[in-house]
Amino acid sequence: MRLKSPPPVESVRWTRTLLQLPVLSIRQPYAWLVVHGIKDVENRSWRTNHRGPLLIHASANLVDLTTETIEDCQSIGGIRMPEEYDTGGVIGMVDVDDCVRRHASPWRQGSAWGWVLSNARLLRFRECKGAVGFFYPEWK
Repeated sequence: MRLKSPPPVESVRWTRTLLQLPVLSIRQPYAWLVVHGIKDVENRSWRTNHRGPLLIHASANLVDLTTETIEDCQSIGGIRMPEEYDTGGVIGMVDVDDCVRRHASPWRQGSAWGWVLSNARLLRFRECKGAVGFFYPEWK
């Protein structure tokens, strides 16, 4: 299979409004896939009623950053993954459109809730500590 470069993604500037949005921490390389608009469903054990913009935090936990995971992601997404990833901070944002049990996306897995994502945007990396569930950092 021939891997493509990731599609271009809009880059947005930090604003006061963005600093007030909820944040969700996702492990790499999945956070990278989400903010590049490649991974369109985030699997979670819990349902969300949140709809609209959500900041994406790249977890400092590197447990999923393995050769096997990256190869799986390249296979599913058909794209070439980077060699390095930002961790321990917010890297972008997406819109949460729905929360479903079934979805046609190849990223939808198991019996977890599938958060349907769209409108991926990149942000300049902003370091902050992650947390479980939605969180609101104390920005410096």
